[in-house]
Amino acid sequence: MPRLSTIDRERAIGQLQAGNRPAAIANVMGVATSTICRLWTRFQASGSTRDGARSGRPRVTTARQDRVIYHQHLRQPFLPATETSRNTVGTHGAPISGTTTRRRLSANHLYYRRPARCTLLTAQHRQQRLQWGHQHLNWNQQQWRDILFTDESRYCISHSDGRIRVWRRRNQGPYAYGGSSRQLPKF
Repeated sequence: MPRLSTIDRERAIGQLQAGNRPAAIANVMGVATSTICRLWTRFQASGSTRDGARSGRPRVTTARQDRVIYHQHLRQPFLPATETSRNTVGTHGAPISGTTTRRRLSANHLYYRRPARCTLLTAQHRQQRLQWGHQHLNWNQQQWRDILFTDESRYCISHSDGRIRVWRRRNQGPYAYGGSSRQLPKF
């Protein structure tokens, strides 16, 4: 169910005061009838349609700071979250934590990934690989015995592997932004 905006809440209260039924108002606004009924009860009790105070810890960044963090990492995708957090002062007057920065970036669908360090395959590369496969298609087991294929994977037991990471969207190629601010998506 969508949340009602402030304007929609005021509109619903006006229609209720005009004598319209809650079910008809809910149907037009695309919400449940119970939502309109709760809104009316809250308005009668407090005289306001605003949400009440909610429990939980208050946010340490403003919406503007969230946008700045997001755009900063779009322009500089190799920038670590800890560096951003050291330079961003929260609403409490102290720098925000790296975890907060990572949460803000994840909320905007930016994820910390290993950068692609490879050259793109050209048509000539593909042709050479296909030719190699055709040349070795009929090899027997004795000939393959001297060949070793390796997968050069790194395993890290400590907390930091020293590898550089990049902030980017899911399924985004390594060359999507290239540092140009003209290519940034609209927020």
